[in-house]
Amino acid sequence: MAYTIDRFPSEGSPRLGAMTLHPVAESVPRARRWFRKFIAPYNPACSIDDCALMISELVTNAILYGRADETWLVRVEWYREETSLRVEVHNPGFPASVRMREPEANDAHGRGLLLVDSIAESWYAGPSRFGGTVVSFTVADAWPSNEGFGPILF
Repeated sequence: MAYTIDRFPSEGSPRLGAMTLHPVAESVPRARRWFRKFIAPYNPACSIDDCALMISELVTNAILYGRADETWLVRVEWYREETSLRVEVHNPGFPASVRMREPEANDAHGRGLLLVDSIAESWYAGPSRFGGTVVSFTVADAWPSNEGFGPILF
């Protein structure tokens, strides 16, 4: 199996879901697809397309820059924090190596964090609680403040 999904948030936890992916190129579209599928029932007011794009960038970076001596995985988790959505991407790389670049016009790479910085309310990079690195972004006003917590069931 190339991935696992945790789509059952527990009471009292702000986590809406998580996925674990192998560090291979196929994991990038898989991360977008599964995020879209499992965030939709929560009916966010923010752009799911923008979030999926930022997830693509961060998962790509995690795959490109994650390093470990043993087999490793990329972990993506998403949370509701009051009216905001926070998405975390974890990998076994080194937190100090995460930085926003200023690519030249003809550079093929180096725009991922610039894109995240331009779309998200905020972003963060640092040590992961799993070891390695976490890079996260927050989207403000993802839900109205008066909306209850939980998926919309039809």
